[in-house]
Amino acid sequence: MDDGQTRAGRECVTIEPIYRQTFRFVWRSLARLGVPDRDLPDAVQDVFVVAHKRLAEFEGRSRVETWLYGIAVRVASDGRRLASRRHEVFVVPPEAADESADVTGPTERREGLALLERILDAMPIEQRAVFSLFEIDGVPCEEIAELVDAPIGTVYSRLRLARQAFKKKLAQLNAQQSFQVHVGGRP
Repeated sequence: MDDGQTRAGRECVTIEPIYRQTFRFVWRSLARLGVPDRDLPDAVQDVFVVAHKRLAEFEGRSRVETWLYGIAVRVASDGRRLASRRHEVFVVPPEAADESADVTGPTERREGLALLERILDAMPIEQRAVFSLFEIDGVPCEEIAELVDAPIGTVYSRLRLARQAFKKKLAQLNAQQSFQVHVGGRP
């Protein structure tokens, strides 16, 4: 087909089948990128509004998920930037924890999830994306490179930096908690 026919064929494609096939992926991606639960519906809508507006520009050089993930990263990044201007602090709400999976320690699970969110929130979005995809979702680095539209070496570098940042922030938070417990335990 010539370029005119290809473009005309893309213009006939609607966002609806893409939405149905990728909604869960976009939702999960935004959640992993740090969008608070209360903002997820709006953020997902923002991703698909942008995708709808730019659908005719999508050339099919990558998977649709890759294209949508790039949009999701920008939406999540914009949300974080706007939240910092409003001086919001994102906290994992207690109801976000799946307590049915571990009935012996729901409090510990909530605390662990809150700690994870605090650590991830301290990371730049590019590192958080790679770290979350690899360490939490188990996505191979080759696929992450495609999703974030970056060379494989960049993915490995971001993962290394994210792991270092994770360890450093975890040690910092543990030290703060130990200090608070120690000071709080004095008469």
